[in-house]
Parts: sequence; C-alpha cells; structure tokens
Amino acid sequence: MNKIVHFVSALLFSISTFSQKDGFWDKERATTKEITLSAGKRALIKTEDLPVGTTEFVYRITVLDENQKLTSSLVSVLKAIPDPSGISQGTAGAIHLTSAISGDDKCTFALFQEANAANLFLKEGKTDRACWEQKEKVNKDAKLISSSSLCLTNLPNLWFGFESQNWVMNQKIVLEVVPWVDYKASRGWDKITKNEILNLAKKLPVVSKLTKKDAFYAAFIENISKKYTYREYAQLLAVEKNSAIEKLTEESLKGTGEVKAYYDIIREKSNAAFQKGNYEEAISIISTEMFAKNRATYLDYRILGDYYLYSKQFTKAEETYNKGLKLNPSEIHFQLSLAHVYLFIDRISEAKDIHKKYAHESLSNGKTWIAQTKSDFKEFEKHRLPTDNFKKILRILE
Repeated sequence: MNKIVHFVSALLFSISTFSQKDGFWDKERATTKEITLSAGKRALIKTEDLPVGTTEFVYRITVLDENQKLTSSLVSVLKAIPDPSGISQGTAGAIHLTSAISGDDKCTFALFQEANAANLFLKEGKTDRACWEQKEKVNKDAKLISSSSLCLTNLPNLWFGFESQNWVMNQKIVLEVVPWVDYKASRGWDKITKNEILNLAKKLPVVSKLTKKDAFYAAFIENISKKYTYREYAQLLAVEKNSAIEKLTEESLKGTGEVKAYYDIIREKSNAAFQKGNYEEAISIISTEMFAKNRATYLDYRILGDYYLYSKQFTKAEETYNKGLKLNPSEIHFQLSLAHVYLFIDRISEAKDIHKKYAHESLSNGKTWIAQTKSDFKEFEKHRLPTDNFKKILRILE
C-alpha cells in the first residue's frame, strides 16, 4: 500500500511541475447533489450550468448505503491534479477519482444534453439520445469527459439520469461534477461567435475597396477577440459597439496596410456634402474624422483648405494650406492654392510672383500649372467667388 501511495504522490508532483496550466478547475461552479432513489425507480439531476470555456469535466458517482457518507469530495481530490491530463494517468487517476467508500447498492445511468431527451428517459427509460451511458450496474464510477464528446456540444446544459438496480431497498446516490475551464475558450470565441463577427466585417463599407479582404477579416476577428470576451462584446450598448467597431476596423486596416481605403471613405463623405453646397458639414466631417483623430495627411490639408476657400474663409484657408506645405514642401499644388487665396484678399503681387515661378511646372495630378489654374478659375465662377483679378493672372500665364 505504501508503494502505491508513494507512486501516486510522485506522479502527481510530476504532473503539477511539468503540465502547462491553460485553464482551471472551476470549483465555484461545481455540482454536488445527493438524492435518495427508490428501488427500481428513475431520477434526473440537472448539473449547475457548465461555464463558457468548459472543454472537459470530471464526474464522480457514488452509490451509498443508507448511513454511509463520502470520505472526501471530488473538489478536494482535484486540488492535487493541475489539469485534465493528470486524470488519465492510469493508477493515479483511478485511485484519486473513485470514492474510497461505496455501498452494495448499484445503478445504471446516462448523460443528456437536452431536457426532452432527459425527460424521455425519466418516463420511459430510453437512452438512445444520451451523449454518454453506463449500461453496467455500478456502485461507483468516475470519468473525464473531454471536448470530443457530444456531452459538451450544448453548453451550459447537462442532465444525469439514474435508474436504481435495487429490488427492494432505497439507495443514496451522490453526484459530483467539476468542469475544467480553458482560459482561451472561456472568452467565448468559438466558431459560431467568430462567424458572427465575420458576417459583421463583410458588411462594413470599406470592404468593397480592399484588395486583401481575407487578411482584413482575420485581423478584425483577432482584434475584437483580444479586446473583449464575447459576453463583454454582446453587452455593449449600440453606441459603444459602433465606436469599438470603428476603432478596431482602423486598427485592423493598419495591420493589413490598407487603412487609406478607410480614410478615403471619410473623404468621399465630406466631398459629397461639399458638392451639395453644404460647406460647413463638409468641414465638420473632415475636421472631426481626420484631424481630431490624428488621421490627417498632407492631402487632407489640401481638402480642408479648399473647403475654407470655397466658403470664403480665406484666412483659415491660407493657414491650412501653409500647414500642408510644411508637411510636404514638394507638393506645389499648395503653392497654387495659396496664389488663389492671395488673389481673393487683394495680395495680387504675391499671387503673381507664385504664378511666374511655377507657370511651367506640372502638378502631381498630371495637369500643367496653367491648365489647373484655368480649371480652378472656372470652378470659382460656378461657386460665385470674385473673378475681378482672374484676367491679371491669365495674362501672366499666356
């Protein structure tokens, strides 16, 4: 006997030392229930709800004579076993999981995941819909049920159905169930919940502009599952969820190198307002979404400067163009825009100097300086900006 004890102790120490703790025995949500079952009768015990992330569970069933009691609980036994792998280690598992005491009474039992199947067993003794069945008559039993079992496909529900094999006497049955909760699985991101996020990602407006859609989907799912458990995500208010999706969309696109597509949607939205003549709305969109959130590039300074220019906020336009020019000094489109501003605030000589300097240059959009100037003047006329000094500039260019 001493040899067995030493062997068990050494084995448990080895398991505790070398096994990776990827989860924990959830002793707080363990089930310990005792029933008295009449001879030849059946009974059901519904376990405590198995928590999200349950990948295995251990059950122990002990059939006792009327006045017997368990010498130790299953929870206390599992304190010595760091993870489910230790349960299947032969002698150690057998000694530590089965009861040290049991009576002469015996029963059979089955496990069910659905209430209807469990109730059918209670009424008619049918076990064809059981996820696990012990057909042999036993007075004690213990087993690890792993994730490969059907018994873990419908969390959190689980019923044990017992049938007494006594002819005359009542029997006392003690059921103990302790779930093993995997840390990663406990976050609630399984195939079903990830598909929910995937379907959400596919509906985002930016997706139509992406060339690396699958990479974005993968990054989006990963970023959401890292930041939230599924339960946390599901409980967000609509406004909180929208904010979270926006931030995680941008983060995911940065990771895949296609964040410009997301920013272009914002620019298109502001431009749509601008084209309708809603200048302040256009300014608000680009200011709030690009500048206030530190997303702006030199291109956005050009866009915002144009909005100020067309809305006759010339001082703000000049200030914005100059900031953009500092970001990208080689972008001479800023020089042309500044020349336009000077034209409208009667700084004609400064406008002429710029035109003389760059008249024979081409812009980054492929147009010549002269062609772009003439095109801009036509747009200014449409938007009813003052045209008094246009001829002075055109004479220089011709």
